[in-house]
Amino acid sequence: MLHLHDTALGRVAELPLRTPGHVSMYVCGPTVYDEPHLGHGRFTLVWDVVRRYLEWRGLQVRFVSNITDIDDKIIDRANREGRPAAEVAQQYEQAWYRAMDALGVRRPDADPHATAYVDDMVALIARLVDAGVAYATTDGVYFNAEQVPGYGLLARQSLESLRAGERVEVVEEKRSPIDFALWKNAKPGEPEWPSPWGPGRPGWHTECVVMALDLLGEDFDLHGGGIELAFPHHENERAQAVALGRPFARRWAHSGHVVAPGGEKMSKSLGNYTSLTDLLAKTDPRAYRLLVLQSHYRSPLEVGPATIERAERSLARFDELARRVELRGEAPAPPDPGALERFAELMDDDLSTPAAMALLFDLLTRANAALDRGEDETAGPAAAAVLEIGRAVGLEPRGPDLDIDDEAARLVDERDAARAARDYTRADVLRRELEARGWTVQDSTEGTRIHR
Repeated sequence: MLHLHDTALGRVAELPLRTPGHVSMYVCGPTVYDEPHLGHGRFTLVWDVVRRYLEWRGLQVRFVSNITDIDDKIIDRANREGRPAAEVAQQYEQAWYRAMDALGVRRPDADPHATAYVDDMVALIARLVDAGVAYATTDGVYFNAEQVPGYGLLARQSLESLRAGERVEVVEEKRSPIDFALWKNAKPGEPEWPSPWGPGRPGWHTECVVMALDLLGEDFDLHGGGIELAFPHHENERAQAVALGRPFARRWAHSGHVVAPGGEKMSKSLGNYTSLTDLLAKTDPRAYRLLVLQSHYRSPLEVGPATIERAERSLARFDELARRVELRGEAPAPPDPGALERFAELMDDDLSTPAAMALLFDLLTRANAALDRGEDETAGPAAAAVLEIGRAVGLEPRGPDLDIDDEAARLVDERDAARAARDYTRADVLRRELEARGWTVQDSTEGTRIHR
């Protein structure tokens, strides 16, 4: 069974299932106020791989990931641009799903929207007030974090250290600097909903508690997200459920940051922000998936032109093996069972995808060498294992583009003739001309292959 690093425990632990054969999984989704960035792409790919792998192992997965469609950032953008907040949210939700579809990230089984759950959030906040762990102020309702035993678990810090590290707040009515807003009273021109404390809107930390419990039920198996959400967001979710005596997530797992070349964290505020949309427009989207797979999910992931280019070269080898097997026209061999067993062992060990990808490319090398020697009994199972492992993590080979126009076909023929004559200068010129026309060019034992 899959073992993951549980942030709450501070160690790797088995994923215990509430219902045998079924996995209930919640991943915090986007706040839709801007184009998705590379960090969004990383965490969605990590949890997409987890989901796919669990299903590959024969488990039924219920995957829920929310959309935060009301938030300060959405309202700020709407006010700057002079349009409704709902319009901003809709625009960037569409941008989000365009990027996720391009990455091959499967859509959630449910993607609850915060605005559809406001009444339920009001009801939960009222129960917290009645329980004495939340209190009203002139600007909204706050959660009294110090009333919850073990608050700070996901931060791996004590209450004292959390208090010391909290910035000074301007809200004088807050009882503690670590208390957080459950309900924000409306300001002029902001979207608002009715509540016992006056018109307003819910705080961010209440959304996922309500939606996860509604769609997955109590004591669900796994809550995932990026490491930046562990505290305060996930801790504040957990605290609300604990305060109401409702079992929440059994396991908490978090993926690491994306960093710029040189190890600096990538973010807008640091000036090294690159949108995921921009990356996907310039490269094979599978390259980012492979790059994510080749880094452990909890480690920083360096993304830059050099790392993407290496991933694209590896994908060219992956695609070429698939084409070699397809061109043979033989019935596919069953995958090497020992290879698949080893793959499962690696994945179950805290999602060791770098080792799993090393296994895949080792099998790929063995399959190509066996094909070169004509050893079908070795090549077939190794190649089949490569493709099966790829499918398990969402990597599918890309075949040649069948819609090759006459001019591109002529350039391919000329290039093959130049390579056969060892005129590599001419071959390079023809490669650049094909690339200028939007084709990806790959050399193979069967000649030049191109695809978009």
